[in-house]
Amino acid sequence: MSIFCTSMTDSLTRVLVRHPSIGFVSQSFLDERWKDFGYLECPDYLQACRDFDEFVAVLERNQVEIDFLEGVEKSSPDSIYVHDPAETIGNALLLCRMGKHLRRHESERFSTFAAEKNIPLLGEITGPGLLEGGDIVWLDNKTIAVGEGYRSNRSGIDQLEKLAAPFVDEVLRVSLPHWRGESDVLHLMSLISPVSDRVAAVFRPYLPVPFLQELERREFTLIDIPEDELDTLGCNILPLGRNVCVMANGNPESRRRLESAGIAVETYPAAEISMKGQGGPTCLTRPLVRRARPTTSTSRQLLRA
Repeated sequence: MSIFCTSMTDSLTRVLVRHPSIGFVSQSFLDERWKDFGYLECPDYLQACRDFDEFVAVLERNQVEIDFLEGVEKSSPDSIYVHDPAETIGNALLLCRMGKHLRRHESERFSTFAAEKNIPLLGEITGPGLLEGGDIVWLDNKTIAVGEGYRSNRSGIDQLEKLAAPFVDEVLRVSLPHWRGESDVLHLMSLISPVSDRVAAVFRPYLPVPFLQELERREFTLIDIPEDELDTLGCNILPLGRNVCVMANGNPESRRRLESAGIAVETYPAAEISMKGQGGPTCLTRPLVRRARPTTSTSRQLLRA
């Protein structure tokens, strides 16, 4: 299988997901384990499977080819969030080393998937390094911003910088706030989601000033997500390309602001597969192939208006 990603906003054409029927295993498994993994509530297994099918249908309706990450060994509720254990850089997979101890084994499944599909491995983050995919944001096809916090540390980012050098000219380090502490989830992608070329949804109050100034220097248009929609994953947005994105339902103001900027929004039922585990549409997907398509002049005018 050929993969290629050096962007977060080019047209998504192929993606890897993990169905709750595999990750959640069963209702009894969830009943026993949901607290261990920090879920806000225990998901309803059957409803989660139905909601995930609707999420996949949104992707398929937008001409995205779906691959499913199988394998029930060492499964966990968090394993449906396939964005974090690996990163696609160029034509290869980079295996991450998770900051969340209970998820550290998940990169093994990606290594097996890569071997099965003949996908090259760029390398693997080793201890004491920590790196999670949710902290990695492509600003353009040669620049990566990486959040440094509880889930990704200096050693992990140092290793990423060396391994990604054939594809990346610059790695920008972004210090993340304490927020609710080490046990909670705060990735850089919790605070910024590129949605189109040089257009990003952001929660500005938690982003450091030097990073905001860098976005301004790069002439980014920033769409501010309201504070009361941060916990409902209003800033966790999956771009499909062609000025279309997917976000969790229940964020009406964030959706209105995106649509006012010329971004079309698709939504999915998020209560069981996203809200309870705090993993939005980006977390539910590991993009494998993104292809650039030209943005029309009309779309550019809408985005810059």
